Amino acid sequence: MCNSYILPHYWGLGIESRGTTSKIPDPFAVEHGNPAYIPPGYQERWLLNIMAIDTRGAQDKKGCTECRCDLFNLPKDFYNVTMGIDGKPLSKNYKGGIFCCHDGLQCKLKKGVKAPSRKLSLRYKITWVEWDEHQIPLKFYILDSTDRVRKGGSSTIHDCQAEYTVTTDGGSDYHVQKANIPMEKGGYLIYGTAHMHAGAVNATLYGQDGRTLCTSTPKYGTGKEPGNEEGYAVGMSVCYPKPGSVKINDGETLTVESRYESRFLTGVMGQMYIYVAEKLPKERITPQSNFSVLM
Repeated sequence: MCNSYILPHYWGLGIESRGTTSKIPDPFAVEHGNPAYIPPGYQERWLLNIMAIDTRGAQDKKGCTECRCDLFNLPKDFYNVTMGIDGKPLSKNYKGGIFCCHDGLQCKLKKGVKAPSRKLSLRYKITWVEWDEHQIPLKFYILDSTDRVRKGGSSTIHDCQAEYTVTTDGGSDYHVQKANIPMEKGGYLIYGTAHMHAGAVNATLYGQDGRTLCTSTPKYGTGKEPGNEEGYAVGMSVCYPKPGSVKINDGETLTVESRYESRFLTGVMGQMYIYVAEKLPKERITPQSNFSVLM
């Protein structure tokens, strides 16, 4: 739903993905590899793009994961040569986020600490089925709470910022960011979850009439072992409405709302990931695998 170069992916979550299920109920599936959608002379490829922040020995680990600019070894001319998401020179009011986490930058370390190089591996699982007449394709949407939607003649222009800074709201316990996003094409909500960072309270998707379509809430770690790091969001709850029970109408304006603790946080995100089916199956639905695709 965003600008062509912002949030172009099909699936992009952070460390919370380890505790967030991606299972899609049968017979719904994400279709890939259909020759009808691949231009002549091209091949469809999958790209895995990873962002990793080394916090070993860091002065402020939480600040490093928020990409706070004053914690990284930025070049002296950083604000003069770095372009923001709008294509203009980055404002000096930019205190943290993806632009301060470039490749090759290092977060400030505690005095005397030296972190040796090490090799890391990523393990992931994709299961698939051969496409047939029984599979029902899903449409995938990323709805961003920073989207500054506006009209350009007869077209809808999405101006997503992707990230934002949370400041303390006078006397309020929560900081709320929301966007109203028109859906040209609707359907039945099959799956929904949110991508958020530490400090998140929840994200909610509302229909035009105010009905709640999906609320996704973070699970925070309580220990030190991988996947349960204390204070970090290690999972997000997922919405699995009964197929056919939650319908988004064609042309309906949805509201996506992200809610964070009211304290200084940089580079936070509030994005709802939803899968929508334009039709329903005739048979009973049973749980299936992760990411069914056409091969």
